[in-house]
Amino acid sequence: MDLQQHAEQLANLTFSLLANCQEKEVRLAEIHGLTQAEFRCLRLFGSDETVNNKKIAERMNLSPSRLTRIIDGLVKKEYIIREIDPNDRRNMRVTLSPKGQTLVKQLNKAYVDIHREILKDIDPNQHEPLTTALEHLLSALEKWLMKS
Repeated sequence: MDLQQHAEQLANLTFSLLANCQEKEVRLAEIHGLTQAEFRCLRLFGSDETVNNKKIAERMNLSPSRLTRIIDGLVKKEYIIREIDPNDRRNMRVTLSPKGQTLVKQLNKAYVDIHREILKDIDPNQHEPLTTALEHLLSALEKWLMKS
């Protein structure tokens, strides 16, 4: 197979992989009564991390107004606490509530459990080569993104 054929195959595989990963997120979010956007937002937090709204919007590649709606939903569900940043009153600081910390731990565990289940359908001898290949793919993609 030449480079062009490999590129076509990789393009098709990554497209399908992305679609399936998004479906996996939707299902996990629904189990916990979250939208996919809320799920992704919560996954950005470390257990005791405080993040400002601009950083969250950057990480999620969202407009401030879209992020505000997501944050509003998470505040209403009591998963996060939002307060004005004392250093810059135009910014909001967002922190996980105790209820949110518990949920994020559950989400992280469930996420790992799903991947453990997926790995059961793959020959154990392929686990390490698979993760190595994905690390290489991610690295190459990140390099490509830095050039663009």
